Amino acid sequence: MLASPTRPVGTDPILRILVRAAPAIDLSAPGTGLRLSDARGQVLYVLGPGQGLRLRSGAGGVILEGSVATPGGAPGPKGMAASRPVALTAVPTVLAGELPEVWVDSPAPGGLVPLGEARYRGRLRVVPSGERLQAINYIGLENYLPSVVGSEMPAQWPLAALRAQAVAARTYAMAQRRPGQLFDLQANVASQMYKGAGAETTSTRQAVAQTNGQVLLYRGRLIDAVFHSCSGGSTENSGEMWNRQLPYLTSVPDFDQVSPLRNWSQSFEPQDLRRAFMEIGGVTAIEPLVTSASGRIRQARVSGPGGQLVLSGAELRRRLGLRSTLVRFQRLAPAKPQGMAFGAGPVNEPVEPVTAVVATGPSLSSRFRFRLPPPPPPLPRLEGLLGSAQPVAQPTLVAIGHGFGHGVGMSQWGAYGMALRGKSHAEILRHYYQGVELGSGSL
Repeated sequence: MLASPTRPVGTDPILRILVRAAPAIDLSAPGTGLRLSDARGQVLYVLGPGQGLRLRSGAGGVILEGSVATPGGAPGPKGMAASRPVALTAVPTVLAGELPEVWVDSPAPGGLVPLGEARYRGRLRVVPSGERLQAINYIGLENYLPSVVGSEMPAQWPLAALRAQAVAARTYAMAQRRPGQLFDLQANVASQMYKGAGAETTSTRQAVAQTNGQVLLYRGRLIDAVFHSCSGGSTENSGEMWNRQLPYLTSVPDFDQVSPLRNWSQSFEPQDLRRAFMEIGGVTAIEPLVTSASGRIRQARVSGPGGQLVLSGAELRRRLGLRSTLVRFQRLAPAKPQGMAFGAGPVNEPVEPVTAVVATGPSLSSRFRFRLPPPPPPLPRLEGLLGSAQPVAQPTLVAIGHGFGHGVGMSQWGAYGMALRGKSHAEILRHYYQGVELGSGSL
């Protein structure tokens, strides 16, 4: 990482990131090896390059399984003779009984700890949680951020956008610290994306270094610096999506015109809808009941052959896998087979183009028309020959939507669009987080 111009060495806040939760965790040592220690810091084992070990959840702790050889063929700890590593599929040998926790780090200065496909800076703490193990990455804030920026944004985007992401991610991470809990953040969209050192690039390290220590404050306090991919024209008030309206998370026009996700459509076949709404046997219509000021669905009625459901916009999005709740639904009627004489061609029923209300700003007055292609021609009806009619197919549901994500806070595609217009990272942040100021991360 590029050297910090202002923060003294050793003062970087330590974050605890949950990076894996599984019944077992396999370790494979890189060229620099791996070191395993107990909670007191006593070294248990040193894995040489290419050696492996499995950590498994036990009844009350962590169980280490496998065979371990220390470098140079020296005896292992606790009098264990050196041996060649065995495949993890072999009959396991328990090495140290059950341990309350295990710490894993690299014996080389600045070395990385591999876990699955990722490699992490800092140390891993492995602790039991029920029948699973949790691997928690202990890492300094400024070492964590280059990966977050590279995991959340394309590294080739303008530096102003990457700097804005760095400040938002730093602010969010610092506000999420939970000293009384096992970890502060998760490595996925439940917090913010973090893929380890493999997501770092020269540009993401530069963006972090150039904003070193900068955080967003509102009246002297860290803000909840949430962000999303793009809003589809207008960001959302936090109180419309969640329980609390924060003064700096208000709806503003988005600059996401270049985003490929600003406008989208998604179709659902009858079998998809039956799986998503099994309790009512599918969907015949979805009707928005309550919408936000920017047009996002807050509550909707779903009608099906077996009844009706009233769902929140978030639940509707989850069931259908929608990109956002700024969406409207249209039934696309399938072709209706017509009675025909032998040799006559099938007749298709025309489909009207869909008209959808979309939010391009604070107002919902703009209307766009989307023309959907006609359905494929049906097979010829043979009822005149066979004496029976084929069942009429159910209609297909089409979702016509805008944006990707919850729509609150900074739009990442909007930050990109503003950077292309020559705006600085401070201007981008002050647009999407109203009334904030840039302050020091030492708070």
